Amino acid sequence: MEAAADALGVSVPVLRFVICFALTVPVSFVWRFVEGASNRHLYSALTGAVLSYYSFGVTSNLHFAVSIILSYLSMIFFRRRCGVITFIGAFGFLITCHVYYMSGDAWKNGDIDSTGALMVLTLKVISAAMNYQDGLLKDEELRPAQEKYRLTKLPSLVTYLGYCLCCGTHLAGPVFEMREYIDWTENKGLWDPKQPRPPPSPYGAAFSSFVKALLCMGVYVFLTPRVPLSMYSDPAYLKWGFWHRVGYQMLSGFTTRWKYYFIWSLAEASVIMSGFGFSGWNGDTPSWDRACNVNIPKVELATSAAQIPAYWNIHVSTWLRHYVYERLISKGKKPGFWQLLVTQVVSAVWHGLYAGYLLFFVNSALFVEASKVIYRYQRAVPDEKVFLSKLLLVINALFSSFAVNTTSIGFMILGLRETLAVYQSIFYSATLMSLALTIFGAVVKPPRPASSGYSKPKKVA
Repeated sequence: MEAAADALGVSVPVLRFVICFALTVPVSFVWRFVEGASNRHLYSALTGAVLSYYSFGVTSNLHFAVSIILSYLSMIFFRRRCGVITFIGAFGFLITCHVYYMSGDAWKNGDIDSTGALMVLTLKVISAAMNYQDGLLKDEELRPAQEKYRLTKLPSLVTYLGYCLCCGTHLAGPVFEMREYIDWTENKGLWDPKQPRPPPSPYGAAFSSFVKALLCMGVYVFLTPRVPLSMYSDPAYLKWGFWHRVGYQMLSGFTTRWKYYFIWSLAEASVIMSGFGFSGWNGDTPSWDRACNVNIPKVELATSAAQIPAYWNIHVSTWLRHYVYERLISKGKKPGFWQLLVTQVVSAVWHGLYAGYLLFFVNSALFVEASKVIYRYQRAVPDEKVFLSKLLLVINALFSSFAVNTTSIGFMILGLRETLAVYQSIFYSATLMSLALTIFGAVVKPPRPASSGYSKPKKVA
């Protein structure tokens, strides 16, 4: 194992994790041949535990057990508050592990631990508990997402374990709802083989996602040595001109994203292989959107920063919208910047207690709001002024790319002093531009939209 790790230029723990992560594909394939819902739950739980043990050691499953037991006991004994109890308890335990293991420093040094998997599991147990708590509400009190995913009955322990550890999806996601997991394992709804249009074969779509994962890894491996993060602590970096530094930061942000594209594409292949990734028919074409966690072209070619949460880490963004953003909105009131900011802070804390995370996500709340300001002015342009409308579109796209890539450096280097030094090297330009646009948009309201055919953009978390 050490020789193979040295040959690939990675640490042994990272190589072990990648092997286990790749094994989720054949594990999901075998799941298709397991008969009976109870056997499927048991298979999901056992294979997930084995993959965790091989990836991170015996302590990983002990960590997972804390969150699982806490949430399940709260659902048994404190149903009216089980969602709140699990949110506080599971999040608190995750933060404790972040602090104790300093996982961000480990990841920067090429190491890995079970904290990343615990992050995914934390979202799963919270959503399950909150949906079980929502099962007590009246229909008129429910938001659409609550009505769709609420649980009226307590799942059995083996069902809950299968959901939490299903086929290794807790290693890196995606996050999914327990109602969907139960329907899938019991061959109900979309997965009912007796319906007029039964679920299609997943093999072609899974192979396509697997090839995409390999291509993403190739791009990441090619670019990473050419844009090392160590350059930010090199005195030569500060001797560069402003635009040289901006270009390097933007290339750093672009390069790092391909690592996540690889991870999520491989996870997508695994979920599709099991059949769970099926999300219905689009005419005669099967859709596998349930497994998709990122839309690479939409992220890289986004014309507004406000679009990115809908296409980047899609399942976590959806979770934040349903379990944080929407639940902060008082009935009868519209959401505002406050709900967006709190949601982004929760996302930062979920990633870890590093200043770089917090600075990036606070900045993201600002540049998303700033991008909306540009978009509102673009809407107000009369239809006949096509050039001006296109110009504002290009300006928004350039601003969004600049703000996302430069502020994301904090997500990579994590430390407060190091992050501020990098931000300062380009004069905090992304932060100041975002802040200025946000204030301007609050003070100077644009005219009413010129086009009557305008449709409101989707809300973002």
